[in-house]
Amino acid sequence: MAKISRLNKYLAESGVASRRGADQIIADGRVKVNGVVVKELGSKIESFNDTVMVDDVIVKAVTRDVVVMFNKPKGCITSANDEFGRKTIFDYVKIDTPRLFPVGRLDFETEGLLLLTNNGDLSNKLMHPSSEVSKTYLVKVEGEMPEHKLAQLRKGVEIDGQATKRSKVKLIEYVDGISRLQVTISEGRNRQVRKMFEVIDREVIFLKRVAVGDLKLGGLSRGGHRYLSDYEISYLKNL
Repeated sequence: MAKISRLNKYLAESGVASRRGADQIIADGRVKVNGVVVKELGSKIESFNDTVMVDDVIVKAVTRDVVVMFNKPKGCITSANDEFGRKTIFDYVKIDTPRLFPVGRLDFETEGLLLLTNNGDLSNKLMHPSSEVSKTYLVKVEGEMPEHKLAQLRKGVEIDGQATKRSKVKLIEYVDGISRLQVTISEGRNRQVRKMFEVIDREVIFLKRVAVGDLKLGGLSRGGHRYLSDYEISYLKNL
């Protein structure tokens, strides 16, 4: 018996994009069903009988959610390819899951925990500001970190014209002119941790994401990856 699905849901479950992103792709006229362009939002298909194409490439339904934890090394970009020939995360993560894409980004110099998935809805949920998923980093900065500067970070500072939300900041140690801290934020703004420290006149010289929610990087080797268990995937879906 054919399974009736909304077209945007089918595209999201196939890893093409989130449902919102799928709606835009449909509206842009990039989707064909059985060779006919479909631009009507809310369209439905028979997922086992109809042929769906995006940009003239057949999209097949994914029957199982895949989430991969990757320990990103510094010196590679969070992308599938790079016009400047730099290494990308897919030079390290070479698996045959179709349409696997990163959940958010870590900048070129930042290392640590990065999730990749084929589930567009899950990716969108984890990145959406309303979810407030916590992300924990180990940070090293030059110079001492007196209490008043720690308090500034915890309360929130203004970056790019907008105040950050309250964060958790713990000074771990100060040795040989370097302060080592643990910072937990609940936002995902571009280069946020680095910019937060710039506001208080401290330069980040090392940045590593070590946890997303309660999901920890643990002993995963730099450049290594592992599949999350069904229990871990369920945890992420319920954040």
